[in-house]
Amino acid sequence: MPPRSRHLLFLLLVLLAALARAAVSHGGAEEEEAAACAAANRTGGAAPLRPDRLTVLVSGYSERRLPLLRAVAAAYAAHPLVLAVVVLWCNPSTPDRLLRRGGVGVGFPPRVKLRRAASPSLNSRFLPHPSDIRTAAVAVADDDVLPDAFALSFAFAAWQQHQQQPAAAGSPATGPLVGFFPRSHHLDLTRGRWAYTAAEPGRYSMVLTKFMVLGADLLYRYSCSPELAAARAVVDRERNCEDILMNFVAAEESGAGPVLVEAGGIRDWGDPRNDANAGGGGEDGGAMRDVGLSATGGLGHWEKRGECITEFHQILGRMPLRYSYGKVAEATVGEQGLCSKGGRLVRCDE
Repeated sequence: MPPRSRHLLFLLLVLLAALARAAVSHGGAEEEEAAACAAANRTGGAAPLRPDRLTVLVSGYSERRLPLLRAVAAAYAAHPLVLAVVVLWCNPSTPDRLLRRGGVGVGFPPRVKLRRAASPSLNSRFLPHPSDIRTAAVAVADDDVLPDAFALSFAFAAWQQHQQQPAAAGSPATGPLVGFFPRSHHLDLTRGRWAYTAAEPGRYSMVLTKFMVLGADLLYRYSCSPELAAARAVVDRERNCEDILMNFVAAEESGAGPVLVEAGGIRDWGDPRNDANAGGGGEDGGAMRDVGLSATGGLGHWEKRGECITEFHQILGRMPLRYSYGKVAEATVGEQGLCSKGGRLVRCDE
């Protein structure tokens, strides 16, 4: 066989192998989603979810960030309001030995439950596993963000205060998302599409999954609603925008925009404004920024997320996102992510 033909054959085999892996991963994600939804649906008569405690769901993917993920999970588990911490590991190729207790120094504390996702789908962040969640409120967080104890308590209290009374007896309370990191959207009339933007002064319409508190019932609505299947497929296709879709779901259910809270401090290792040598868990800052669940991506990232908003709107046939104004604050000003600059922890926007 001529060298060129051998090369083409090799490329074809690599492509077929990649497609096969993608098919297996997609099938695994669908099976996992169906199993989680079926289990959640069967627990209608289970004990009521606790309103006084919080479950924290932390997503991880990069093996290089395992030391930091372990430290973040342990900090959440030590908080008195946290009933359970679940680490969702979304990298199917990671060997079990790296994740098991005692494996290369990256095992998780006893109070932290590790769940391996069947695929790297970002939709896995919102699967309603009833065996993991026994609280009415859930905090969904990235693996490189950690609010201090007061900030976490403050966010949970804000979520409790904004719960709406259920329309029918036995129905779950509904309320808006609560978070520390706001974003917004607007209609770009010149291009005939929605745009994703930074929060305007005093106005925003979304909060990010860097850290958000939501009602556990929203996990079921996001993951199990047939109406949202096409929108979840967009998340899988783009490997992006799961937080935007959850903001759609929460706004639709609550009829309200999200709640921005400011209190305490939030260490944000993934913020690009950190010094290059400001790492966590033994990693350098550059590595921490480069291997996040979703890269910053510059202008292309903002464009892509605007496209997601437009596509979600087209799929649903309506625009549920609502603007919120103001914030629930202790006594702080500005986004409160903490970055390392010049050897000191300061607010990232300083």
